[in-house]
Amino acid sequence: MSSSHEAKLGMRHALLVFTAPASLFRRVEDTGAYGGALAALLLLVTLLGYLQFQTGLIDRLVDVETERELSQVESAQTDLVDRLELKQKIEDARKQGEFKKVLSKITVIGLNPVLMLGSLLLIASFLYAVVALLGRKPEYHTLMSICVYAAFIELVAMGLQLGMMVHYRSMDMDTSLRILGEGVSATILGAVDPFRIWFWILVTMGLVVTEQLSRRAAIITGTVMCLGSVGIHVAIGISTRSA
Repeated sequence: MSSSHEAKLGMRHALLVFTAPASLFRRVEDTGAYGGALAALLLLVTLLGYLQFQTGLIDRLVDVETERELSQVESAQTDLVDRLELKQKIEDARKQGEFKKVLSKITVIGLNPVLMLGSLLLIASFLYAVVALLGRKPEYHTLMSICVYAAFIELVAMGLQLGMMVHYRSMDMDTSLRILGEGVSATILGAVDPFRIWFWILVTMGLVVTEQLSRRAAIITGTVMCLGSVGIHVAIGISTRSA
């Protein structure tokens, strides 16, 4: 029975999230069929991170920061007596720059899939609690399948972001509405990402189609979680800006 269920849902159905999401979610049942799709999703996220690093933009950004630090060190140490100290500080700054490159590579390539997996597990667990609290029978594999397949939207966002980075030769690119504002408004709009909203619309649709929640409950849950996600990103943006 399990094999027949898995035949109904697999990695080959991932593209349906873009063309016929309702049809995709009708295939979702309480099976482990999302495993292959999840593995492929994380692999593609890792690949996009690797391609982002291969553009050389991260190395260039670190090099610019290192040169700025070196110029500050040199301007602060003008006394000839401090030449040895100056040389040591320059070497330390360059070593720190190389360390930043390695750390950035680990972050972009290794951390992104971990964060993706963690967020999917967290969202599915929260939805499980909501379904249970509303008196319905929660099916974790079904909820996880909904989240995993909806997350393929994130690949489009990451691919588009990578394309803009390469085109404009800048790391300061994303798919949010940040470009429409300035100052604090830009920070707030930076948390509003059409792809993030699209993800929550798909999750809401999945909850309704799989009958994990009623239409009304699914819409309320999806809206609240979407607003919560936006709020978290606003808070992070404001704290980063103030820092």
